[in-house]
Amino acid sequence: MAAATFFGHIDHFDGTVARYVSASGVPMLSVEYRRAPEHPFPTPVEDGYAALNWLHDHAGELGVDPNRIGVMGDSAGGGMAAALSILARDRGGPRIARQILVMPMLDDRTNAPDPHLAPFIYNYGDLVTGWQALLGDAVGGPDVPPTAAPARLEDATGLPPAYIEVGQLDLFRDEDTAYATKLSHAGVPVEFHLHPGVPHEFDSIAYDSDVARRAIADRVRVLKSI
Repeated sequence: MAAATFFGHIDHFDGTVARYVSASGVPMLSVEYRRAPEHPFPTPVEDGYAALNWLHDHAGELGVDPNRIGVMGDSAGGGMAAALSILARDRGGPRIARQILVMPMLDDRTNAPDPHLAPFIYNYGDLVTGWQALLGDAVGGPDVPPTAAPARLEDATGLPPAYIEVGQLDLFRDEDTAYATKLSHAGVPVEFHLHPGVPHEFDSIAYDSDVARRAIADRVRVLKSI
């Protein structure tokens, strides 16, 4: 699991990952991928791909079924998980059984938010900074590949089944909805949740709210199903 483009540390997510493991019984491998701007694209996704290959190669000694490896991330980490799924498909790499994309950051072309969302957006400046750190001058231009910004994907055929969720007041709402539709049109099984009335990272902001409890229960259910 990963959650940051240009800040954060793997230790910050120990509690979250531990709770998922405890609730699901599914072991998880956290990847300390190198982050922008010191390490721009493609370094982060290549680090993820190296970790995927390592896990697949060592599956037997770790007691892991190599046919039941999934990828999961939230926010920027959700974008990373989506990009890694594309990269593994394109390279004929290890099979990914499920991609679990929690409010993923997918599209470098996202500009000003929907005016109906603007009062609830607290992270727009971070979004711009994150994409610029990852892509530099290429951000928003014609040459950004889907392994950097998965919303750029043209052909989703052959990608792993996806679980995608986002809040209705999230800046990523439209790009996540569009991505779920794009995968569906390519015949990829998709479970999609649009949570009403909540912003980005609602599960951290109001961990004990009903909507957060439902979302976390859904994530745990999907983890168990891999």
